[in-house]
Amino acid sequence: MKIAVIGTGNVGGALARKWARAGHRVTLGVRNTTEFKGKELLDEKNISVAEIEEAVKKSDVILIAAVPQATADIVKLMGNVSGKVIIDAMNSVRTKPDGFNNSFEALKALATSAEIVKCFNSVGFNVMADTNFNETIADMYTAGTSERAKEVAKQLSIDAGFENCYNFGGDDKVALLEQFALSWINLAMMQGQGREMIFKLIKR
Repeated sequence: MKIAVIGTGNVGGALARKWARAGHRVTLGVRNTTEFKGKELLDEKNISVAEIEEAVKKSDVILIAAVPQATADIVKLMGNVSGKVIIDAMNSVRTKPDGFNNSFEALKALATSAEIVKCFNSVGFNVMADTNFNETIADMYTAGTSERAKEVAKQLSIDAGFENCYNFGGDDKVALLEQFALSWINLAMMQGQGREMIFKLIKR
């Protein structure tokens, strides 16, 4: 796939590396191509950089891993997103986009020609960088109404090293998935369990 990654910090950087190593073509979408966080990512084969609109133009899938309050500005900078899949990896736990409850809601309202899916928001970047927990492989979770977008997110989850990508449901379950992420944050940081932990779905 051709993927634009907007937000080249810890989460965006970890996923960009994984996808590039899986053979996807990744373009980092940044405001300034000479000064941006994560310049070391360009050492990876299959990763290049471009201004946000150009990165979006040459990609089929867009990962947004920025701060929620930047959502509206990012949508403006992306330009035409018609027919593209946007993966929202943000969590509106501490901050929200102006006028919206969360980043997913803002993207649905402001990027109406794209298909939006929530994914890659439920664990820390360290888990994305290494999904192996003593031979138990971490799971990922996704939510949204677009079945096409969820299938893309599921495939990219597997390509990033997750064992499964479970469907939380439609747009009405996005807020629940964000609360699931808050549960991870609570246990990992507020309750002192540490970031090296996952929620694993086990069946019998």
